[in-house]
Amino acid sequence: MNIDLSGHRAVITGSGSGISRQVALVMAESGAEVAVVDINLTAAQATVDSIIEAGGKAKAFVVDVTSRQSIQNLRPEVEAELGVCDIIVNGAGWNVGAPFLTNEPDFIDKVIALNLMGNINMCHTFLPALVETGQRGWVVNVSSDAGRVGSLGETVYAAAKGGVIAFSKSLAREMARYNINVNCVAPGPTDTPLLRMQPEKIQEALVRAIPFRRLGDPAEIAHVITFLASEQASYVTGQVISVSGGLTMVG
Repeated sequence: MNIDLSGHRAVITGSGSGISRQVALVMAESGAEVAVVDINLTAAQATVDSIIEAGGKAKAFVVDVTSRQSIQNLRPEVEAELGVCDIIVNGAGWNVGAPFLTNEPDFIDKVIALNLMGNINMCHTFLPALVETGQRGWVVNVSSDAGRVGSLGETVYAAAKGGVIAFSKSLAREMARYNINVNCVAPGPTDTPLLRMQPEKIQEALVRAIPFRRLGDPAEIAHVITFLASEQASYVTGQVISVSGGLTMVG
């Protein structure tokens, strides 16, 4: 099944690296014009360079998704370059594994701001333009299977990602009247720079627990996200899809 995103414009947070970088590459390859958004401009520009080298269209932007003001400043910058984006992918995420009782208040606030409030503020900022213009739209929020089943040493992160799931489902109900699909992808352990920061023993234990006995490739997550942001998924909304190699088989 070939997905054609020609004529669509996507804004993708965290797309300087990891899963979101692959989403930007896949969507651009599928024909979308991409706003590559990251807190690291150098990383964002590297993604853009890769897209342009492959014949795609993209532009780099800087945002701090923990800051509502930064997100609000982002929208006019993106729309001035690309126009109104009809695809919103909230892929920025961050965590450091540690027992809950050792978490400092500043760490807790940052994890929630980045992993939950960033999604909420991006949607609150970018969706009004779609509603006002009457355009068809797609939102894909990146959660985690930690938000579905919990994760040892990632309690606040799991809480934030669980919030993303609930937010996505409720938002899907509100946006359906405007012909805007909202879905959520919950990756399992994936071979990203963030995961590679974990101790080797934890990485090995994760691989042993996965039925496929390997980590996910970011591209495998990216293709599911791209599908959910396409006409092929026009009748799919309010859903959470785990991409975890069978690690979390949630009913």
